[in-house]
Amino acid sequence: MALFTDGPVSTIEDLTGQDSQLLDVARTEGVDLRRKLDLAQEEIGLELSALLGRTVFAEQEFRLSAERSLANVAVTSALKLWHTFRTLEMVYRDAYHSQLNDRYAGKRDAFRGMAKWAYEKLVQLGIGIVSDPIAQATTPEVETAPGALRSGTYYVTTAWINGAGEEGACGSPAVITTAGGTLRAHPGKAPGNATGWNIYVGDSGDTMTQQNGSPIPAGQSWTQPNTTATSGKAPSTGQRPNYTCCAARIIQRG
Repeated sequence: MALFTDGPVSTIEDLTGQDSQLLDVARTEGVDLRRKLDLAQEEIGLELSALLGRTVFAEQEFRLSAERSLANVAVTSALKLWHTFRTLEMVYRDAYHSQLNDRYAGKRDAFRGMAKWAYEKLVQLGIGIVSDPIAQATTPEVETAPGALRSGTYYVTTAWINGAGEEGACGSPAVITTAGGTLRAHPGKAPGNATGWNIYVGDSGDTMTQQNGSPIPAGQSWTQPNTTATSGKAPSTGQRPNYTCCAARIIQRG
């Protein structure tokens, strides 16, 4: 699972999965979907901060002050749905204000109700908390290097590892074409709590697998051997919560 602070919780694909007409509406009404994803993230971030201020940690009171920031929040299914539905509500609110079309008003109200339902599920199930959050990696720096890797185009991504061996979310992959050589990768500047990193390589974005057998030390680059491992694990989506915390129930705004 990604961290809330890694970036927008949902994607345009998540939005269209809930509403197949969305792209046509956005194009017709001039709605910027990426901007709406960002705005929904900001709104939910404020509400999450308020929820975290009312959290109750069973047998974990010592963690209350240290681990109740947005940086510790993991994206769970309920949180993802809340963000998706809130974004769709905002899209149709704008579309309605543009045309005063009752069909848009109906969808706005429907997604508002679904957002409230997802919010209630989050409160009921608890907010996922990561004790030592490790940020999502950025797109790695990749270059050609001497070697004998099969010539072709390769996709490369990386993920940071914290002191507990937990892996953060992978970044967007870099793409490189080699001919008569190999590739060398560096993940960029390490987060303060990173102790190492993993690398994933494949001939497409869907076939990347882990290449290193043990974590690569932070600050060290990786030169791909003359073959690529194909049986390793797939790129990480991020840390799982170490525990969940529950918040006092209140009526959501709106």
